[in-house]
Amino acid sequence: METLIQQLINGLVLGSMYALVALGYTMVYGIVGLINFAHGEILMVGALVSWTVITMLADAGLSPWMLMLLSMLASIVICMVLNLTVEKVAYRPLRKAPKLATLITAMGMSLLLQTLAMIIWKPSPKPYPQLLPTTPIDLGGPVISVTQVVILVATWSLLAALLWLVHGTRMGRAMRATAENPRNAALMGVQPDRVISITFMLGAALAAVAGVMWAANYGTVQHTMGFLPGLKAFTAAVLGGIGNLAGAMVGGLLLGVIESVGAGYLGDLTGGLLGSNYVDIFAFVTLIAVLTLRPSGLLGERVADRA
Repeated sequence: METLIQQLINGLVLGSMYALVALGYTMVYGIVGLINFAHGEILMVGALVSWTVITMLADAGLSPWMLMLLSMLASIVICMVLNLTVEKVAYRPLRKAPKLATLITAMGMSLLLQTLAMIIWKPSPKPYPQLLPTTPIDLGGPVISVTQVVILVATWSLLAALLWLVHGTRMGRAMRATAENPRNAALMGVQPDRVISITFMLGAALAAVAGVMWAANYGTVQHTMGFLPGLKAFTAAVLGGIGNLAGAMVGGLLLGVIESVGAGYLGDLTGGLLGSNYVDIFAFVTLIAVLTLRPSGLLGERVADRA
């Protein structure tokens, strides 16, 4: 039972980070019908920018919490500017092009950002400084680290703020109107281009936070680190119902828990044939199963069809 509870805690932490990235996928898809496959690289850039800021300010005499906060703010700003540039340069000119063109462009941007990061930060992995206390918190058997607590609190605070923004503000109404019908929204005074740009920037901010937390949790950064989390977050978005904010959150949590619990018991279930290093298969086996039984995802597609 202790092992199960421990794996559930680890799964909630992992799923929370997946959910943050999945929200970026689902917001962009809900408004412009685009799968931004470069989104995982935004996470990677956020982590590397954070590492750079911490390294530069290591001797400034700042507290570890202040260092973490400053590095996260820098990551958010850089990632928002980067994703806005990607949207304007790579995606906006192709908005009326066939979907295959935008899909190929997204894959190209992913490879381009990886290559640029490799040039800027070099290809070797770098240890991410342990800024937060490393003594685990005992929960009566299972333990949780301070970093994991920060991840859970930050993630769910951001998710609550995003839901309030989308459902309780004027900008949120503009986003929902653009998602439903951009032409009609423009006739009602909404600026679709501005809304789309803000959506890309919001998604980048969430991915930047996820990148910093991913680096702090796993203790290493490199130019390829965004590929697998990005792919799994996309899986989580599809799993929950792409275009649906609640679906992205549910899909991320579910995927994280399945992956973590599976890693804890995979060796026993297979008689030692498969170890925890095969845990990635759970994400895609789960996706295949859900899409076979419910192609629209667990919570379905709530984005209206466009005339």
